[in-house]
This record gives sequence, structure tokens and C-alpha cells, in this order.
Amino acid sequence: MIVGILREIKANENRVCMTPAGVETLREGGHQVLVEKDAGLASGFPDSAYVEAGAEIVAEAAEIYARAEMVMHVKEPQPSEYPLIRPGQIVFTYFHFAASEELTRAMMERRAVCIAYETVTDAHGGLPLLIPMSEVAGRMAAQEAAKYLERAQGGRGLLLGGVAGVPPATILVIGGGTVGTQAALMACGLGAKVYLLDASLPRLRHLDEVMPKNCFPIMSSPATIRELVREADAVIGAVLLRGAKAPKLITRDMLKTMKKGAVLVDVAIDQGGCFETSRPTTHQDPIYEVDGIIHYCVANMPGGVPLTSTLALTNATLPYARKLADKGWQRAVREDGGLRAGLNIIDGQVVCAGVAEAFGLPLAEVNSFLG
Repeated sequence: MIVGILREIKANENRVCMTPAGVETLREGGHQVLVEKDAGLASGFPDSAYVEAGAEIVAEAAEIYARAEMVMHVKEPQPSEYPLIRPGQIVFTYFHFAASEELTRAMMERRAVCIAYETVTDAHGGLPLLIPMSEVAGRMAAQEAAKYLERAQGGRGLLLGGVAGVPPATILVIGGGTVGTQAALMACGLGAKVYLLDASLPRLRHLDEVMPKNCFPIMSSPATIRELVREADAVIGAVLLRGAKAPKLITRDMLKTMKKGAVLVDVAIDQGGCFETSRPTTHQDPIYEVDGIIHYCVANMPGGVPLTSTLALTNATLPYARKLADKGWQRAVREDGGLRAGLNIIDGQVVCAGVAEAFGLPLAEVNSFLG
């Protein structure tokens, strides 16, 4: 198979979807790999490293789209790329379709085979291609909360862990999955008092056993959230509904009850955000203020640490990319139910329930495309 590795063009996105080591693995499998010029530069991988791994460097994205049977990205295709995508072409990337009807309808129109990293599952029902970036984003969320609590950044002027004789900051983390757990661990490690909310009692029991003593796992409910946002110096939104829009758990009215200069970090912004007042921001312009509350809603947080993120992403995605290249998408998804769960759009039809529900679209049956 001819596989295309594209340069990211979304604002402030510095990751690349595959390292030179990953390219070498695909080449060993007999596949041809096209890499767009300077695709890995911002992640620390020059074109020469890809050439040494056996890739062909291609000057323009249009040529990669024209030649490759499967193209890979980190983020979703941008509007300038829509016309380049061919019917039947495999597009393998983070899509987060439920957050964008425009993107969804554009990919339906292009009639591509859209396989979303974020909905691929493993044997235990986990999200193996989302986990590494969730780990990065969760850890970054605590760092950003600490940064924007500084007075120079418009925050309350609090040190997350306090000092002797001075209490630490209080952090509310909503969602006890990978993002929330990693955010809570980082905040706890810096000495903060952390409330970690989740709606699953078994998950809370597990968190109660493994989290540090300054972390307090609590059953999530609207009443609990309303109560704890009043106490919180920072709130980290880490709620994920697989393939669907995030629920709005903090309303505009709740902001009026919060401490002025408190910080909201919405890690769920890729899925539409879990705060009513959230809107996507960039690394270049990361924050804005509503009712005296700082909002950090960067939609590609791991792009801020591209070397770490690219290595972690390739570790996770490469086995699936190899399956798709070795077997073709139809055989690969027949043999791997987890990869099958990554199918979101095929030949103009939505096959992911969360995406169909988000926009009131018909839901097609995957089996009808497998022959």
C-alpha cells in the first residue's frame, strides 16, 4: 500500500502522525511511504531522518492525496484539504466528528473511508489511540491551571501547592478517566487539594485505592458540581462520551458563584467542550475571560509538546496503520473489532452512532460495506 504522512496545517499544531522509526516499520512490511516536506520538523524529525528510514519526501500535500491509498494526519483535515480527498481513500486520524457538522458533511461528500483514532477500541473496551494523547493532555491541564492561576496571567495569584502555613489551591477535576486521572495526579503531585468526580461507583472505588491522599474521589452529580465550583480555584473538564458531544456540566450561571480569577481548563473542547461558555482557542491565543473566570480551551493541547506527543502517538497508532496497510481496510476491520469501531464514515454514510445522533443523520450498518 502507498501510505501518505501529511504535514499538519491546523493553527499551532506541531505534531506529526508518524516518526521515522514508524516509517521504517511500514517499509519493512513492503509498503511505500510518502512524507510531506517538513512534516516532522516541528517535532524534531528532519526530512533526512525520514529519507534514511526509506520514505519519499513529497513537496505538496496535493501529490500525497493524489498518490496515497491511505493518508494519515494527527488532526482532522482542514477545509483546504477537503477537495483533495478521493472517494474510497482511507483517512486515518483524529476526527472528533461530533464536534463539527461541517467536517462531517465534508467527509460524507468526499466519500472517503474515515477511521477515527478516538473511537478505535481494544479488547477491554478502552480507547488505545486516544489514551496517549489523553495522558499528555491531562498532565498539561494541571500545568496550565497552575500557570493561569498566577496573577501575571490574570489568575487569583495562587501557588498550586501553597507553602508552609498557607493552604494549597483547590482543584476540581470532572471526569475520572485517563485525562482526569492524569490531571489529578499532576495537581496532587504539586500539592493541591483535588476533588475528582466520576459517575461510576466501581471507578471511584478504584480511584480511592490508587490516588494520593490529597485526592478525594466523589460521585458526580449536578448538585455536587454546583457545590464544589464555589470552592474551586481551578476546574478541569475531562468528560468523554465516546464519539459524541461532551455534556455541558458547568453553566454560565455557575460562573457567577465562582471566585474571581479562577481558571477553567476544558480538555473536552475537541468534543464540543463540557462548559457552556467554552469555545476553542489556540496555543498562540490560549485564554479568554467570561464573568471574571479565565477559560483555557486549546483544542490541541498535546501539540504544545510535540516531541513527547509524536513519540507516544506513533507507539499507539503504528500497529493499526500496519494492519490497514497489510490487509486493506475491509479485511482489517473484519478481523479486528476494535479497528472496526474506528470506522465513522464510509462512502458518504455515517456508521458511528454518536456522530449520527449529534446531527440527526441516518446510521448505516458497517456490514453492508464489507462484502
